[in-house]
This record gives sequence, C-alpha cells and structure tokens, in this order.
Amino acid sequence: MALTELSADQHAETMANYVSERGRAAAAFGSRGPIRYDAASELHPDILSDFEKNGFYIFENVVEADEIEELRNAVEDTIERAPSPPNSDTDAQGRPALGLDYPISPYIFIKPLSDPWGGTKLLSGRHPVKMTEPSPDNDAPDHVVHLLLQMCTSMPAALRLYGHPDLLSIAEAINGPNFVPYNDSIFVKKPGMGGSVAWHQDGATHWDSPDWYPGIHGFNFQVQLYPTTPANALWIVPGSHRKGRIDIKSRVADNEDGELLPDAIPLVANAGDVTIVNRHMLHGSFANTSPDPRVSITFGFYPHSSVLGVSGGLNITLDKDKSGEKVYDEAHIRRRSAVVQVAIDARHQARPDERRYRYAPFVDDEDDYRYGPETIESVLSDYTLYDIAL
Repeated sequence: MALTELSADQHAETMANYVSERGRAAAAFGSRGPIRYDAASELHPDILSDFEKNGFYIFENVVEADEIEELRNAVEDTIERAPSPPNSDTDAQGRPALGLDYPISPYIFIKPLSDPWGGTKLLSGRHPVKMTEPSPDNDAPDHVVHLLLQMCTSMPAALRLYGHPDLLSIAEAINGPNFVPYNDSIFVKKPGMGGSVAWHQDGATHWDSPDWYPGIHGFNFQVQLYPTTPANALWIVPGSHRKGRIDIKSRVADNEDGELLPDAIPLVANAGDVTIVNRHMLHGSFANTSPDPRVSITFGFYPHSSVLGVSGGLNITLDKDKSGEKVYDEAHIRRRSAVVQVAIDARHQARPDERRYRYAPFVDDEDDYRYGPETIESVLSDYTLYDIAL
C-alpha cells in the first residue's frame, strides 16, 4: 500500500516503531532544563554552548500553569470565532468572524492531515518534499485551522506572553540587545486531524553570503500549551544548523524509509515548556494521527545586523499574500519592533511584581509605547504588514 493511501490509523501504526525508537533517542540526548543565569545575571554559558552546538534547547517550566490556562482559553476562543466555512464572513454560531477588518486573515486553513507547503513554491520553496498525507476519518471536517496569525491583536494573553522577560533575555543573549522580531504564529495540530510541515530549513536571504554563520537567520521559540509527544511534536536533526544549505530532496530520496529520517528526534515537552530552535535546523512535523493535541505559540528573533538593508518577504498562501517584498530599513525595523515594547508594557500592567525586561531600542521611549487604546490602534492593528522574513 502506498503511503499516500494510508488511513489515519494505518499511518499511526506505520509510524509507531520509528516514533518509539527516536523518542528514546531524544530522551537520551539532553539539551533541556530550566532557564539558568550566571552570577552576572546573564544566560548561563552552558546553555549557550549547548544551543550553539546542537541548535536547540528545551527550557522547562517557563510559563506557569495559570498563564498556560489563560492562553489555552484564548486560543480556543479564537478558533471558535473562525469563519465557517473558511471563506465566510461569519463563524459557526453566526457571529461576525474574527479578523474581517485585519489586513491579513488571522486564519490559515488546511484539509485534515494534509501537508500544505511540501513540494510547493510557498515560503520561498523551502519545503521541497511533500510529507505523507493520510486519509482522515470519514466524519472529519473539510477544513481545520492550521495556523493562527496576528495573535498580538486578537489575543491579549498572547501579547503578554510576547513580552515575557525570560524569553526576551534569551533573545538578547543570543542575538544581542537590538534583536529584531520575525513574525508570530500559532500552530494548531488537532488530534487525528492536524497537518504536517514538510522537512525544511528556514531562511532565504543569507545562504550565499560571505558573512554566513549558523545564527545569521535567527531562531524560533515555541511555547507549548499542551504536552507534546513523539507522535505530534516538532522533529529536528540536531547539529544540522551548522552544515549550510542541505539538499533535503536528496536526503529523503536516498533514505530507505523516505521522510522518516534516521538521525531526527522529536522535541518532547510538557505544557509550559519552551523550545528554541535555530532556524537553519533541518526540521518538520508529521501529520498528527495521534489522540493528543499540539498547540505551539511560535515567534522568533534575528540579530539586527542580519536584517538592516536586506530585502525579504513572507508568502504563506498564493492567493492571499499581502506581505510582498520589502527592504528592511531602520524605520521598518522599529515599526515591527514596537510590538515587543508594547507587549512588555502589557505584561507589566498584568504582572506588576514580575521583573520587567528593558528592550534596548526603546529604553528611552517606553512612555510612548504603553499598552492601551492608542497603541492598539497605532502599533498592533496592522503589525503583520511589517513582519520581517529573511
């Protein structure tokens, strides 16, 4: 039977041995633990060394249970307010759908268990090989939410997470105090229906640069709202971020088991853990034929030197791309970075006793970026138009 003809149950059975074996490899690998600082309140050098060597780290118990619950509720509410069907102006309850006035729809829909980007030119063609697409159950819906966008507008809880002092301190330790944001999105992989993300390396602009180094395209955080398992987690090939551009098509074609790469491991985490992955890492995820959900709040950061003067753009859908190609000058960088400063203030308002992060580009202008009606309109209402994609 061809892989593309597998049912969801057959796919789970086919994956079982691979998932079990590589899950044990992941458990033995390490590269995980709580966020630790040294005597100078800097991110502990052992963590930085581990991240530079392996290209990932799993920070444990970063987001507390009450905040995770708040984020889960916000995500569920946002999904309930999605247009139904996808091209409708109303949700399943007949209310106006969320995001009708947003510059870019906050919802990306896919067919259950599908791979929307593999083998296409979307996202700069960085997903050259389509993953297995099992057949969903007969009672599955025609479409499911795959990605949520513009979370800092639609979900105040997610905006506050964006200003988390420990995560921003990590960004500074890796990319310097003038680090620049990428974009944000929330991956939703529902049990038995969540789609796959084909093997890829992120980044499109600097591969041939004479100044190339493994961190030039930055990194992504993923905040896990539910425990992840080998069957639904993000998978990575440790150390692959140091090898330059990888011929993914050949790697998959030459592997006896195709997309089941023998040196990949799953990033198994608990709710409240935060994974960090170098964007050069070879990574992807399989269709979620497991009984467990995965919801990963994803956002990343670049070194400022990687962004200034560079031309880039993000194309997630062929028919709704409004981002276009842009040159990232200082004004554009500051416009998008302002979201970080507003998020810091939103978090401080909600958690005044928590340490407040000081973001270097705005340290003298914090009063101009207080979270409230004015910055909701001037900074948050259309910030996705200023996303920075290298």
